[in-house]
Amino acid sequence: MKPRVSLQDPALRNGNFSLRIVPVRSEDVGLYEAQVKYGTEVHSCHVELGVITVTLSPPSPVIESEMLLMSCNSSHRASLVETCWFHKEHLGPTSRTFCSLSGSLSILHPAMSDAGSWRCQLRYSDKETISATFNLQILGFDGPTSPVVYAAAGSAAD
Repeated sequence: MKPRVSLQDPALRNGNFSLRIVPVRSEDVGLYEAQVKYGTEVHSCHVELGVITVTLSPPSPVIESEMLLMSCNSSHRASLVETCWFHKEHLGPTSRTFCSLSGSLSILHPAMSDAGSWRCQLRYSDKETISATFNLQILGFDGPTSPVVYAAAGSAAD
């Protein structure tokens, strides 16, 4: 897993034996064990790493008005009950939520307003709820609705 894995050397002296993986990949799923030996004592802990994968079809960046399929899958072993997609959750009236039984969301004609923060939330039969956030980029025109722009003589026009 090198060079994606690191231990935080300064933190080791303070008893923090965290393992950092950047970036996490689907194949990193599994059980990890840490063993710390100090003198004659041996301490260990087990951590299971699960991974959520968000895929876009076509891949990002998405072209405005071309159909988009967003999929969200996880390594969790229970049965998927519901998938919810949240767009711009913390921006008040512009936020949107979509829920379905599958892990996918289709947007037939994506617009510039669909760009930004999206979160998929997966709810499972064992009551486990997990989520992932990603930033959707859309290539398109985000300008005035009128094709005429007025600018004062001597000023700049964008």
